[in-house]
Amino acid sequence: MQRRFRLNRSGDIQRVRRTGKSYAHPLLVLIAARSDAPVRRLAITAGLRVGGAVQRNRARRRIREAARPLVAGIPDGWDLLLIARSGAVKAPFGELENAVRALFQRAGVTASDEREKSRTG
Repeated sequence: MQRRFRLNRSGDIQRVRRTGKSYAHPLLVLIAARSDAPVRRLAITAGLRVGGAVQRNRARRRIREAARPLVAGIPDGWDLLLIARSGAVKAPFGELENAVRALFQRAGVTASDEREKSRTG
C-alpha cells in the first residue's frame, strides 16, 4: 500500500478509535471515521490475542494485501482502522478478501456506496 494511504500516527489512530463507527466480522473489525484530510488513510493492527510476533505480522501483511485493491475505490476523507482477529492468520486468503470487502460495504465507504447515498439521500 502506498505510504500516502497509511494512517500511522498514534494520535490519529486513537481519534479513529474514539470517534469512528465499528463494524465487526469474525475475522476482522473495521472502525471508520470521517476525516478532514484530503486523502483516504488506512491502518492495520493486530493485538496479542492474534498470536506471537510472527502471526501478528503475517495477519497484517495478509490483510494489507486483501485491502490494497479496494482502497482505490474509497473516496477521500475517510480514516479506516482494520483490526485483525485471531482467525485472520489461518483463514484462506479469499475469505479474508471477502471479509474486507463486506466490512467496507457495510460501513458505506466504497465509492459505489457514496453514489447510492447521494442518489437516495
